[in-house]
Amino acid sequence: MSTGANDPIRAYIVNEFLAGEDAEDLTDDFDLIESTVVNSLGLVRLISWISETYHIPVDDIPLEPAAYRTLADIRSFVAQAAPASV
Repeated sequence: MSTGANDPIRAYIVNEFLAGEDAEDLTDDFDLIESTVVNSLGLVRLISWISETYHIPVDDIPLEPAAYRTLADIRSFVAQAAPASV
């Protein structure tokens, strides 16, 4: 999965939660939860987007915030859970 400027996960987080920021400024280990970039409502939106974008059934997506703490955490989950054809 891409970690550059064309990383869709990074782009989504920047567009939805960090409007006006450069996607390259968001590092892979930046804590999205502790920094409150992603709050509880944002977490619901992020989970919904992951489900739709990567064709992962919502029932298969963990709901604990720790799974979405960093871009690296999110990427790791998506790589394991997404169907191989995506």
